[in-house]
Amino acid sequence: FQLYGYCYQDSNDIPDTLTTITELGSPLEMIQLLQTSWEDRFRICLSLVRLLHYLAHSPLGSVTLLDFRPRQFVIVDGELKVTDLDDASIEESSCTSNSDCFMEFPARNFTLPCSVEGRCESMNEKRNLYNAYRFFFTYLLPHSAPSSLRPLLDKIVNATGNCSKHGNAKYVLFHPSPLVNSEFTQKCVKSANAKYRRVPEAFIPDENYRCWPSYHHKGCLLSVFDVNEAIEICDSYSQCKAFVLTNQTTWTGRQLVFFKMASNHLMPDPDKITYVKVTD
Repeated sequence: FQLYGYCYQDSNDIPDTLTTITELGSPLEMIQLLQTSWEDRFRICLSLVRLLHYLAHSPLGSVTLLDFRPRQFVIVDGELKVTDLDDASIEESSCTSNSDCFMEFPARNFTLPCSVEGRCESMNEKRNLYNAYRFFFTYLLPHSAPSSLRPLLDKIVNATGNCSKHGNAKYVLFHPSPLVNSEFTQKCVKSANAKYRRVPEAFIPDENYRCWPSYHHKGCLLSVFDVNEAIEICDSYSQCKAFVLTNQTTWTGRQLVFFKMASNHLMPDPDKITYVKVTD
């Protein structure tokens, strides 16, 4: 979380008080997040993984968030950030045997190894990771994910949920990152569809219909890699009769496209290209 300033106060009325000034974020509402596009939810999960990696390797050592719940986080420019550090701890649990390294959660429990130094190995990191799994990953990652990514996403989610040897922040950090530049943005090899007529520098202002998920609450605005993917999406909706390529992109570089239910009224627009379905 970005810290802009702080003030330490020690008086008879308010002893030992630290006031901080931080960046403004939006409260995290899980129901609203589930209604956003998978790409936006993936971005939030990726920012959470970066936070997990930092907590595991902070200058103070491994830090655990004892109250790791959605209400402790906010959204800032599409990124997830922790806002409440009152329950952060750098104390690694001491132990004399593995049975002392017992982590209990509502759904399952784990027993970690006791190191020769008498500390439970990676307990702080594992606690953060499993909480991230049960509060975030299990809801935000698989839901409406692209089919080509689901095997890899399932592997990541299972690793965090099982606290396996791959269940650590470093593993999760370096496995989701390539998704942005691989399967999710991979170009379709399908040839251009002759059923669509290209109309350059044109836009359809109306004729909207709603789809899910959409970047626009009153229309169907989705991200695509190229025209071929836009054609596939339009063909999958019975009401889609045209689509408009915009010059806007998402954070991964995918192009935003408006899908339309008719093309009766075309208007000139130098920044857009319209594709109209040719009727038989």
